[in-house]
Formats: sequence, structure tokens, C-alpha cells
Amino acid sequence: MEFLPTTPEEMKIQGIDQLDFVYVCGDAYVDHPSFGHAIISRLLQAHGFRVGILAQPDWRKKESIMVLGRPRLGFLVSAGNMDSMVNHYTVSKRRRSKDAYTPGGVMGKRPDYAVSVYCRLIRQAYADVPIIAGGIEASLRRLAHYDYWSDSLKPSVLIDSGADLVSYGMGERSIVAIAEALDSGLPVQDITFIDGTCYQTRHLEDVYDYELLPSYEELKRDKRRYAESFYTQYCNTDPFTAKRLAEPYQNTYVVQNPPSKPLSMMEMDDVYDLPYCRTWHSSYDAQGGVPALAEVKFSLVSNRGCFGGCSFCALTFHQGRIVQVRSHDSIIREAEQMTEDPDFKGYIHDVGGPTANFRHPACKKQLEKGVCKKKQCLFPEPCKNLDADHSDYVKLLRRLREIPKVKKVFIRSGIRFDYLMADRSQAFFRELVKYHISGQLKVAPEHVSDRVLEMMGKPKHSVYLKFTDAYQKMNRDCGMNQYLVPYLMSSHPGCSMKEAVELAVYLRDLKYMPEQVQDFYPTPSTISTCMYYTGLDPRTMKSVYVEKNPHRKRLQRALIQYRNPENYDLVVEALKIAGRTDLIGYGPGCLIRPRKEKAKYKRR
Repeated sequence: MEFLPTTPEEMKIQGIDQLDFVYVCGDAYVDHPSFGHAIISRLLQAHGFRVGILAQPDWRKKESIMVLGRPRLGFLVSAGNMDSMVNHYTVSKRRRSKDAYTPGGVMGKRPDYAVSVYCRLIRQAYADVPIIAGGIEASLRRLAHYDYWSDSLKPSVLIDSGADLVSYGMGERSIVAIAEALDSGLPVQDITFIDGTCYQTRHLEDVYDYELLPSYEELKRDKRRYAESFYTQYCNTDPFTAKRLAEPYQNTYVVQNPPSKPLSMMEMDDVYDLPYCRTWHSSYDAQGGVPALAEVKFSLVSNRGCFGGCSFCALTFHQGRIVQVRSHDSIIREAEQMTEDPDFKGYIHDVGGPTANFRHPACKKQLEKGVCKKKQCLFPEPCKNLDADHSDYVKLLRRLREIPKVKKVFIRSGIRFDYLMADRSQAFFRELVKYHISGQLKVAPEHVSDRVLEMMGKPKHSVYLKFTDAYQKMNRDCGMNQYLVPYLMSSHPGCSMKEAVELAVYLRDLKYMPEQVQDFYPTPSTISTCMYYTGLDPRTMKSVYVEKNPHRKRLQRALIQYRNPENYDLVVEALKIAGRTDLIGYGPGCLIRPRKEKAKYKRR
């Protein structure tokens, strides 16, 4: 297996005079199916197209985009596996020091708003070559969206970048259809019919079965209208029921076609069976390679899509709510191939996807009629039609454990504990505890306040408490002594200082202080981000408390780690704001002691 060409010299070695597509990417080139650029480029290659990879070009120089020459059909542009702004900045908008998707972890090899910058650079160099934007950044910015980093409502990435098309979501179907249309000689401006794409048009006469959204100018003026528009988008993310959406701009419209249909099991297998080199390009060896590969090199993707419906997650807009899976045989083949790697030590790090224990759609009707528009599969409680069954996953895990050279198979991607509890069989629960945990299981209750959990689209706290009891019992039954590590979030919409204190009190009773806390991060195209921007829950249009003050957000975060001496003053301030100074004292129920006690302790 050889890498796709990244230089004119490699093109010459492979006998390529002109590429069909040049893939411009904000990530370094890693030819592994956990990287979107690898999947799309290998898929196009499998369909007979010649693709070159232009990874992390210097966006300050027009010449850098011209290295591989003018492509015959077009440029493909992606920011990489992450939104470039999330890649660059913490939730407090501080610049990160490392980039795991760059050789050696070096920061600064891609621009902010990478998709738009790359597209504009291409336009300078090749004014008339088609540009197709894709990947997570373009996908979640395909229509008007709130941008946390500039604290403004930004237009569709099509408007901002000058690209001709956006291939949104998981783009296997749409990118092949686009490539074949271009190869047939169809002008890019006439490619308006492909599911999973967005395009611009000056008139709507030829657009059928569409719903007209408020104009961008109206959205900027009225946050309520934005919340309504966002919820319309949210209700049109299903490939079986979605309408086309048209968003007006000055002198143009951005039209979003319905999402692409989910891949069948055979199609999923085909994608993951492509001839990947499964490592970073050899040109990165001297820099120590690409750190992000370490997280996935010995992990297996078994599914995509998620019907969990968490408000703060963008999966509904990107991968969709319909779960798609690979066959056992495909996964076993990859695992067996993995065991031949010289660096394999006998441990498969993960078998999962966005949610590890989703191995089939939530109910049988979803593959024919789509998901319910205004109902969730697990929230506020499991739907009566939910097929909570782990039997297929259990069989897969058993087969993986039997592979020679495999010592242990871990599950490290998320487990939905409410879905696990809905399964009447305890076979998976037992085998999870017995075989697939490395001393501790990470789960994501996120909070303890039912008011906040409702805003998050998460189950009530009582469900988590039942799970913790069941987990402890299962450990005893299996003769194990393993722990739960809960992921918790501060400052989510709906969380005031009162609810933050409620969470701190729970942690006091649990005698646990998390090492890491995730402060809510408003990223494009999530319900929670819409709440953050508008102060409204788009599902009900009711007002939601939103903490935006940076200092008060620090207070909420400090409460979760109240035992940390560095947080003492912040915790005192937070308790005073919440009217809970009763938690400052000497009793067993207090979070912290008064300042005098702290001073006495220091003098000793």
C-alpha cells in the first residue's frame, strides 16, 4: 500500500500528470479511517479518481495552494477532524499550546476558520475551479450559526468562504455523487440535486418541497427568530423526512438539501475495508509523527450515528440519529490486521463509536420512516418502542476476545448508562464489568440537578443513582473492585449558582473531587449553543438562565473542585452568591472551613 501523493515528486512516481481532486486539509495527512480526509480520498480513489493530499498548506502564501497543480475536477476542503476554533482555543478563549493533529503536536499550522481561509486562498489561485467544502467545520456551519469566538451570528460557510458546495454530514454518498457529476461535464453551479449538500441560488423557482427560513438579516436582528429557525433545522436532520431548507441572503439563497441516506452494513464495511496505510505520512517521522493517531491506532469503529440526543452535542446535525454499523467480520478483519502491527501489545483500546453500546437503530421503523421529529429515543425517559438490546455487541466482543494475540478488549468510548439499564438482560453489563474495564469506567451523568439535566436532554439523576448501585452490585457479583469516573459539566444553560452548589454537595457526599471539569463550550449547531446565544430553549421557546459572565463561570467550575485550596476564595464567593454560607463551617456537611481556620492551619 502507498500513500496518496502529497508532492509533485510523488505524483510523478505514481504516474500522475494531473490530479482529479486536490484535498486541502487542516490536519496532517494520516491515512487511517478515523480521519475524515483518509476516508473521503480513499473512497474517491476506489471509484477511479486520482486524489492528492495537500495537508496544512501555508495559508499566508497563495503559492502553497498550487503545489499539486490545477486539479481536473475540483478542490476538496476540510478544516480536519475538529473545528479549527475548538482546535485552537479553550472555552475561556485562550490559545491552546498543542495541536494533536499536527506533526510533533506543534500549534499554529492551520488558520482560524480554516475552511473559509483555505477556500478564499484557492479562489485567488484558481478563480474558476470548483470548490467543495466538507468535514465537521463546514458541516456544522452550513447555515447561519452562532459563533462563540467572535460572539456573533455568522452567515453560512458558503457565503463566508466562496465555496461552490458544502458536503455536510458523513459525506461518502454525496462526495461520490458530486465527483461523478463533475466528471460527466456538469457545471458545478448545476449540481443542486444531491442529498447531503448545500448550494447557492439566486432564485427559488426550481427548488421544490422547501421550507423558507428567516433571512440572515432578520436572524441577526431577532434572537427569537434565530431560535425558531434553528429548531426548524433541527427537525429537518433526518434523511427520510427532512425538507429542503432555503435561507435568504442579500441577492442569494443558501439551499440545504435533505441529508444523505444512512449507509448499509455492506457499505460501512466497504468504507472501512479500503486500503489504508493506517499510519501518518512518512514525511512526519522526523517530527515524531502525529499525536492524534495514538488515540485511535488500536481502536475499532463499530458504529456511527447516535440517538442519545444530548443538547450540547452536534451529532444530530453531523452523523445523524440513525445508528449505522459494520459487520462482525469486517471488524474482526481489522482487529486481526491490527495484531500484526509491531507496536501492538495485545490491547484493543476501544470498540465503539459516538456511543459504544449502540449497535443498531433505536427502533425498527427508523430505517424506513426515519426518526421522530419532536421526540427523543431516551429522553425524558426511554421510548416504549426502544429496542434496548446488547446481544449483538456481546457477540462481537466475545469474538474479539478470542483473537490470538489479543489480551484485553477495552471499551473507552461513551456508554449510555440509561440505555444499558433499559436492557432487561444483564449479559452485556456483566461482561462489561468482567472483561472490558481497566479499573474504572468513565460515564457522563454531566450534572445532578434535574432542571439542568432537562436542558441537557439527559436522564434524571435518579437514573444515574440506580446505575451506580447496579454497577457496584455487579462488581461484587463478579469479584471485582472497579470505580466509576463521572464526567461533569459546569455553566450549562439552565445552571445557576444554586444548581452548581447542588452539584458540589453531591460530590461532598460522594467524597469525590474530579480532576477535570468541562465548562460548557458553545460550539456551532447544538441546542445548548442556541440556548446560550438566545436565552431560549428552541424546543419550547421558554426562557433559560444562561451564565455568560466569565468570572461567575469560574465560580461554578470552582465549586465542582471545592477541595482544591487554589479555589478557596472562589468557592466562598460562590456560596455567598447562592445564599449557602451554611456550607462554610466546621460541621461534617460543610464544604469549606472559615478563613480563620485556614490561617491557623498555616501558622502551625
